Amino acid sequence: MKFKGEDCNAMKKAVVIGGSGFIGSHVADHLSDAGYHVVIYDCNNSKWLRSDQEIIVGDVLDDDKLNLVISGAEVVFNFAALADLNKAIDQPVKTVDINILGTVKVLEACKKNNVKRFIYASTIYVHSREGGFYRCSKQAAEAYVEEYQRTYGLDYTILRYGSLYGPRADETNGIHRIVKSALENNIVKYEGNSESMREYIHVYDAAKASVDILNDNFINESIVLTGQEPMRVLDMLKMLAEILGIPEGNIEFIDGHYTGHYIRTPYAYQPKLGKKYIPPLHVDLGQGLIQVIRGISGNKID
Repeated sequence: MKFKGEDCNAMKKAVVIGGSGFIGSHVADHLSDAGYHVVIYDCNNSKWLRSDQEIIVGDVLDDDKLNLVISGAEVVFNFAALADLNKAIDQPVKTVDINILGTVKVLEACKKNNVKRFIYASTIYVHSREGGFYRCSKQAAEAYVEEYQRTYGLDYTILRYGSLYGPRADETNGIHRIVKSALENNIVKYEGNSESMREYIHVYDAAKASVDILNDNFINESIVLTGQEPMRVLDMLKMLAEILGIPEGNIEFIDGHYTGHYIRTPYAYQPKLGKKYIPPLHVDLGQGLIQVIRGISGNKID
């Protein structure tokens, strides 16, 4: 199997596994902008594939196809995951297959093909008390990533993402669900604790940071990628209501205990310190919400 761009020695090859999804597709674009020849490997075709990118459709559990796709790559990103907390609670075995076994299969292909850096998409849930089976799978996968480095010398960077939002999100994304519901029902509704706090980070900022960390300063490090400051979910809901012209009385909390979901950004015991990386420039939350509103209401935004 030969890929476009392989004859161009000046371009380094980057493989983005799970590159058809929300964060993966944005990272693929930033890699292309940074001068990489990008090959996306995903079980689904990408709606956002650029003319200077390539996609191979395949399963993360397919050893032979992984080896072919990763051959010649300098860097490999792995975003393939069952990432919805609620689905993971209902599907623990599938969560293990994709999030743990799938990661190990990618690591093995990287080792065989002498990849210089493996980038693993993890979560700030990883060492918290919440997150359910999703958190369990990410803990195990991180342990395998670190052990592959100790045993085989495969360098890595682990990226622990926080509350992402922005274009290309779907119903599994919290802000996307809130905005869509508000546009349809004129009610800003949140299912969760009224004391909840988040550190929202726009997907553009997270994707740019995901490529920025390819310099040598971040080799074999775990990097936390969240927003600038903690924010009450209630304050974000009030901002959204104001933007949409919805009365504050139409902000509704469906309170209760939601298994696996945290109230505040979950910092608990961590066996290896995670360093927080904050991009020097970032998308303002209000402007980001307007962008999400436009996207959902029909104005196409990449």
